[in-house]
Amino acid sequence: MSQQDNAVERQRRWRLLLGAAAGDLGGLGEDDQRRDAALTGLYGGGEPAEAGGKRSAGLGGSSPVLHRWLGDVRTYFPSSVVQVMQKDAVERLGLRQLLLEPELLSSVEPDVSLVGTLVSLSSAIPERTRETARAVVRKVVEDIERKLADRLLAAVHGAIDRSRRTSRPRLSDVDWHRTIRRNLRHYQPDQGTVVVQDLVGHSRRSRQASLRDVILLVDQSGSMAESVVYSAVLGASLASLKAVDTKLVVFDTEVVDLTEQLKDPVDLLFSTQLGGGTDINRAVAYGQSLVRRPTDTVMVLISDLYEGGVARELQRRVRELVQSGVTVVVLLALSDSGTPAYDHELAAKLSDLGAPAFACTPDRFPDLLATALRREDVAAWAEQSGIPVGR
Repeated sequence: MSQQDNAVERQRRWRLLLGAAAGDLGGLGEDDQRRDAALTGLYGGGEPAEAGGKRSAGLGGSSPVLHRWLGDVRTYFPSSVVQVMQKDAVERLGLRQLLLEPELLSSVEPDVSLVGTLVSLSSAIPERTRETARAVVRKVVEDIERKLADRLLAAVHGAIDRSRRTSRPRLSDVDWHRTIRRNLRHYQPDQGTVVVQDLVGHSRRSRQASLRDVILLVDQSGSMAESVVYSAVLGASLASLKAVDTKLVVFDTEVVDLTEQLKDPVDLLFSTQLGGGTDINRAVAYGQSLVRRPTDTVMVLISDLYEGGVARELQRRVRELVQSGVTVVVLLALSDSGTPAYDHELAAKLSDLGAPAFACTPDRFPDLLATALRREDVAAWAEQSGIPVGR
């Protein structure tokens, strides 16, 4: 590229970056005009106009204008940018009601954030849009399942089904690392090999009855929307395992047991009510009532810990659970968005009680759960994984 071409390209980029504030910095081609209009409509207070047309005020309230804008952003920006712009459009421009139109829903790029928005609006979604909304949610749910379900199931099977050592394992259950170490004394230097006389492996337990209990307590306040989506999908995957008895409970100021709906995470999501206050103590009290065999139970509390109930009672209950043998883990978020705002003081107190508190991404959740099911040190696992435990 020549020096002149470089200068033109820099001028073009500055023009797109500055928008109308660039003045007469330089003209834009037709595609760049559409990019500029899409950005200005969302971030610059102007309306996406026809290519070459004059900008006016805002995205407006009409579905055709928004529909054209959605089409432009999907055409001229990569998928990751589209998802950010859609989220910003809903939050900055108050377009939630417009997303209840079926033709608009069919135009958006489905993602976890959009699912959270649709679930929070579920009671207001008109009949004509319900099937489209469910289709959008199901697409995201299936995408999460494809990415995470196999890893989750493999991690749980690995933690539970191979829990007892045996000297007569099946070939597929041989622990080759331990077997080789045990038989090193039978090494044959002339042949350069180890003669295996003792096998070390794991016996598989019957799956007729659950071997561990997993209780998921999920905060459904508005700030936890992404965590609710991932919890529903991962909970449904766990519920498909006979080796684990899974309960899923959502809460705000009320507590709702959605275990019976784990067969279909889409139905489960539309049964939640995102928003409202939070009574974590009440949720943990209900979770405590579900504990049948403490030493075989993992309780995962997913919340930012902004307690609207009685924090002292919550700490007492967590102490009782840990002392009884329940493995308690507090996830400040189960999302890809990083560590959220949370109550640092309460997180530290729960961690000191033996219920480590930290944020976790969905792709790390299988390893986290496997660690908890093996009754290993979850706090140590988090620190080794580079995850700061709540302080």
